[in-house]
Amino acid sequence: MPMSTPVVATGNATPVPNGQPVEYRRIYVWEMPVRVYHWINAVALVALCVTGYMIGAPIRMFYAAEAYQQYWFGWVRFIHFTAAFIYVFNFLARLYWGFVGNKYSSWAAFFPLKRSQRQEIVDVIKADVFEVKMHGPISTGHNALAGFIYFGTFLAFVFQTITGFALYSSMSNSWLPRMFNWIVPLLGGDFGVRFWHHLFLWFFVTFIIVHIYLAFYHDYIEGRGTVSSIIGGWKFDRVEKRGK
Repeated sequence: MPMSTPVVATGNATPVPNGQPVEYRRIYVWEMPVRVYHWINAVALVALCVTGYMIGAPIRMFYAAEAYQQYWFGWVRFIHFTAAFIYVFNFLARLYWGFVGNKYSSWAAFFPLKRSQRQEIVDVIKADVFEVKMHGPISTGHNALAGFIYFGTFLAFVFQTITGFALYSSMSNSWLPRMFNWIVPLLGGDFGVRFWHHLFLWFFVTFIIVHIYLAFYHDYIEGRGTVSSIIGGWKFDRVEKRGK
C-alpha cells in the first residue's frame, strides 16, 4: 500500500524584511523508500564513478610493488561490480515505487504534459540558468524541469547499465551479463562499448556536481527545507493568506 502524504499546519511564522510574518505548513513529500533509494544510489554512483575512472586510467604509482604483493586493482574491480549490482536492483525498486508511491514520486511527475509544467520549465531556466528572475511558481515536489531531467537521467542509468554488463559479458559466465553480449557488436566491439561507457561516466560526474549545487541553491533562495527533506521527508510550503 502506498504511504499517505499528510499535511500539517504548524502555526509557526517566519519574519520577512518588511516586518510581516509568513506562515508555512509542513508537508510530507519524500517517502521513506524514495529517501532510501536516493542515498543508496548516491553512494553506489560515487563508488562507480571513482572506481570506473581508476579502471579506465589505473594509477601507476601502485605498480611500484611486486604484483604478488598487492591486489589493489582486483579490489577496485570488485567494488565496481558490487556497486553496479546494488545500483541496478536499487533502480528497479525505484521503478516500482513510481507506480505505487505518492504523487511526488509518481512517474506522472517526470513528464511535462501540461501547459503549466512547460511554462514552469521556462521559469526555472530563467531563474537557475540565466538568473533574470528569482523564481517562478515554487513546486512542492520536483519542479517540471528537474522531473524531466531526472527522467533523462533514468534513461542514462539504463544505458550505462546495458553497456556495463556488455563489457562484463566477455569475462563472466553468469546469465545476467551474458544477456547483453549482443550489445558489443552493435556498438562496434569492446572499444566502442568501453568508449560510450566511459563517456557517460562524465555525464554522471557533471550531474552530481550540478545536482548538489542546485539543491543548496534552492534551499537558500526558497528556505523550505530542500536539503533536509531528503533526510526527513518534510518540506514547508508558504500559506497564502486570503482576504487581502
